[in-house]
Amino acid sequence: MIKDAVWQPLRDELSRWINASRSVQFWLRDDDAVEPSDALNRLLMLSNEYEVPVLLAVIPSLAGAPLADMLKPERFAAVATHGWSHENHAGKGEKKQELGDHRLLKVVLHELDEGRRRIAKLFTKQALPILVPPWNRIDSSLLPHLNSVGFAALSVFGKGSADQGHIPAVNTHIDLIDWHGTRGCRDHNELVAEIVMEMRGRFEGDDSTIGILGHHLVHDESAWIFLKRLFEITTETGGCRWVSAAELI
Repeated sequence: MIKDAVWQPLRDELSRWINASRSVQFWLRDDDAVEPSDALNRLLMLSNEYEVPVLLAVIPSLAGAPLADMLKPERFAAVATHGWSHENHAGKGEKKQELGDHRLLKVVLHELDEGRRRIAKLFTKQALPILVPPWNRIDSSLLPHLNSVGFAALSVFGKGSADQGHIPAVNTHIDLIDWHGTRGCRDHNELVAEIVMEMRGRFEGDDSTIGILGHHLVHDESAWIFLKRLFEITTETGGCRWVSAAELI
């Protein structure tokens, strides 16, 4: 059992949920998979060791048979459609966006339809009809049309665009990576504090699901340590369960 003080606030909050006969749900999404790699293998090994389901957001235009063959025996891995090519179409000075209003609506929808079909063909039973927009950004004009190209849910970061009622949200809330600083793992104390804050905000409500977001290709050693300890502590303490994205849609 891990005893370091960094994780005590999470243990305490989990105990509060146990004492109230409640259980919080965690789920894991990891973005930008395109091919087999040592980092992806490490993520899958952790997933298997702790029986934590992981939704891999796969870039359709870049993925192929090698990734499909790697994932085929993985019983805790599922696959979502990560845009089409993860290409930025935003103008200079704008935030990066593939699924914006910079191109004709029919062009973007055609790419999304092609992407979903390619993911379904490559990954068959592991493919889920979930769209994960690159950079977690999607223009609101696309939302009413996502069902028509086969998507049943949208996954962004935080509340975001998916809360507008057009399509169910399967969102993430805690990002492991310090994108605007070191581009490595964020401080563990900060991450634990955010998880606890999300749990406290859900204690009296009906929505008890918290999404954790990773990017295996940029994980440093600190990120791997954090994930392993998070899996260890949630397993040993109780008061929660890890759910698959399929259960959420």
